[in-house]
Amino acid sequence: MGNLINPDNAGKRRDRFAKATVLAMRELVSKKKVDDEVRDLTAFIVLTLEQIDETIDETCKAWEKRDYWIKADRFRNEWLWTQTAAAKLEQAVVDNKWNLVPAVVKDMAKHLQNVTVPKRDWGTPWTGAYAVLMEKRDKEAARR
Repeated sequence: MGNLINPDNAGKRRDRFAKATVLAMRELVSKKKVDDEVRDLTAFIVLTLEQIDETIDETCKAWEKRDYWIKADRFRNEWLWTQTAAAKLEQAVVDNKWNLVPAVVKDMAKHLQNVTVPKRDWGTPWTGAYAVLMEKRDKEAARR
C-alpha cells in the first residue's frame, strides 16, 4: 500500500485562512462605527487566527518528527503573533473594548502584508461569526 497524501495540508489551509483574514481586515478598516457587521468581522478574524495557530502546530510536529527542532522553533516564533492578536481581538469583542481593534489590526497588517487576495467575489464568510465565537466561549467555560 502506498503513502496517503493529504491534498489539503496545513500550509494550504493556513494560506486560505490568511487570505480570509486579510479580506476581513480590509472590510473592517473601512467601517466607521461599531455595528453587528463589525462584531462579526472581528469575531471572524479571531476564529481564523485560531485556525492559523492550529496549522502552525501541525506543521511543526511534522518537522519535529524529523528532528528539525530549530526550523520548527523559528516557524513557531514567526507565527507567535497570531495567538496574541487573537487574544486581544477576542477581549475587544467580549468586553466591548473597540478602541483596541485598530492597533491590533495595524500590527497584523505588518505580518500579513505579503498575502495577496484574488480579485474574485468571496462573499461575506464572516456573517454570524460573533454568535459562533460566543458559543465557543460558552462551551469552553462549561468545560472548566
